[in-house]
Amino acid sequence: MFETRIREGVLQAQAEAARWLATGWDGGYHDAPVAYNVSVPTGWDRTDLSAYAAERRQAAEFEPDGPTLLTGVDMTHAAGARLDSIVAVATVGLSNPATLPLSPDGTRPDGLVTDAPPAGTVNLIVGTDRALDDGALATLLSVAVEAKTATLQALAGVTGTTSDAVVVGTDPGGEPSSFAGSATPVGDATRAAVRRAIVESFQSRYGDEEPPATVAAADAGIETSRVATPFEP
Repeated sequence: MFETRIREGVLQAQAEAARWLATGWDGGYHDAPVAYNVSVPTGWDRTDLSAYAAERRQAAEFEPDGPTLLTGVDMTHAAGARLDSIVAVATVGLSNPATLPLSPDGTRPDGLVTDAPPAGTVNLIVGTDRALDDGALATLLSVAVEAKTATLQALAGVTGTTSDAVVVGTDPGGEPSSFAGSATPVGDATRAAVRRAIVESFQSRYGDEEPPATVAAADAGIETSRVATPFEP
């Protein structure tokens, strides 16, 4: 089973010989024993992300390299959940929310708000001790993102933030699982674990405080108000 620990604002998820699929700046498939979620300070403006991640790992005395997520959320608000073969860990910050209205009015050609650099992000690390091939691992990523989106919509009326990122991992030496969709044991457990981790981190981060009620009220974010033209394939 994937194990986690936090030191110096760095969360490490560890599983020997794991294979990961990540979104974000460090995205793609990785073979590594670890993945990371790193909290960055207020006003952080580094652009040499790989070097910065290495510095933070070194400061936390985490030696192995692995896919890395970055967030403005303090790791005191990280929350995890386990179910069956799944471990999910989330950090939730909504200072730069994203929304997708079902009936946009099309009056705003650009719904982006960028008055301040984003300090939030919803980051997820999900691991399973089942052995998934690359296709099933990609399916697991989609299931995790769907669960994140549905949970945030119910909690805060947003689909996520402008900088969300997800890492999913599999143990190639585990019991094989050919599929990871929402109707499979792996997918269903992922949905439940992600939901719980998101809720717990949200409650830790905000408590009685309300996140931005709208994109316009936030420091940064986007409401997708543009209207696409339908066509008949």
